[in-house]
Amino acid sequence: MAVFNIPQFLDTEDKLVGPFTAKQLGWTIAAAVTLFLLYVLFSRTLLIILAIPVLAIFGGLAFYKPEGRPLTVYVSSLIFFFLHPKMYSWKRLPDEKTPVKKSLPKKTGVIQEKKQLTEDRIREISRLLDNK
Repeated sequence: MAVFNIPQFLDTEDKLVGPFTAKQLGWTIAAAVTLFLLYVLFSRTLLIILAIPVLAIFGGLAFYKPEGRPLTVYVSSLIFFFLHPKMYSWKRLPDEKTPVKKSLPKKTGVIQEKKQLTEDRIREISRLLDNK
């Protein structure tokens, strides 16, 4: 009988440089390039103010994994949600043609009065129901 090796740990990414995977290394390099451009273009105080959010964004994209999934999956899902039209399967779309109300034929004739129940009739009905 032939023995086949079953691949394991398919969701684990290979380490490229030290403890960094290829994606983490790419995001870290992108953060370094962005910080260098900020250093060249802006003064020291503005550099510090802009560097903190840039580091937080790139650090989150590189290392933060909510529920074991990369943050890029959530960001791409968010962008896809806002850019594509929504189709609700539970909402009924209006008909193309305008609805026409059907008119009921008017009843002409004598209006019948409702029968009034007397106490004697109510007692008789309750006695019949109690006997059954």
